[in-house]
Amino acid sequence: VFAKAGYPVTVVGRSEDKAAGVAAAIGASLDRAISKGRATEETKAEALGRITSVTDVAALTDVDLVVEAIAEDVDVKTEMFRRLDAVCKQGAILATTTSSLPVIQVAAATSRPADVIGMHFFNPAQVMKLVEVVTTVSTAGDVEETVLQLCKAIGKVPVRCGDRAGFIVNALLFPYLNDAVKMLEAHYATADDIDTAMKNGCALPMGPFELLDVVGLDVSYAIQRQLYLEFRDRGYAPAPLLEHMVTAGYLGRKTKRGFRTY
Repeated sequence: VFAKAGYPVTVVGRSEDKAAGVAAAIGASLDRAISKGRATEETKAEALGRITSVTDVAALTDVDLVVEAIAEDVDVKTEMFRRLDAVCKQGAILATTTSSLPVIQVAAATSRPADVIGMHFFNPAQVMKLVEVVTTVSTAGDVEETVLQLCKAIGKVPVRCGDRAGFIVNALLFPYLNDAVKMLEAHYATADDIDTAMKNGCALPMGPFELLDVVGLDVSYAIQRQLYLEFRDRGYAPAPLLEHMVTAGYLGRKTKRGFRTY
């Protein structure tokens, strides 16, 4: 997204294979866009030419913005923000793409919490327009305004929200998805019938079980659990069936089995 918008991008991968895999995935994504008439070979070459792949965060010394997109684990993210704090220049904006974890927790791990913000890109980021811009009690006003303007510059639609579990979309979406799982485990209706009802009755592009399998049941369980831990509302407690599916390793499309087999 940033490279297509004209910005130079440094990608940090865990290994050389991971870093190379990112470049290959971006190339494949642009190829799909070309096949649909949404990009050209020239724009693909220009975008890929703006991307440098590395394996060491030390390469981020002079960047203006870091967008962290690693595992949805607060301890892992906190350690990464400690490293970024030590490496990045003063004035750099440090953003996290978390979908549910407290942004203030990673901000507090740095010596510059005013420069830390949430940028929750919706998946797939190259297609979806929405970015939730999440400010903490420490985020500076100029940092928020800079990120809002940057989102518009890269063709996204930013919305402002506070630092609470689920932000806007997931705080509304996941209780609905969790209720669908509870409905299924109560043998009230089948997954197919629930999906069909919600697509045709509410004009949704995907039913709840289709969406859960796309998002990943492990990610969905983690988000639902975070909502429950923050608000302590019994209705937010993850459906037992969802937890059992995750324990069994049925995580959705990425494992070829979730609420359906792929």
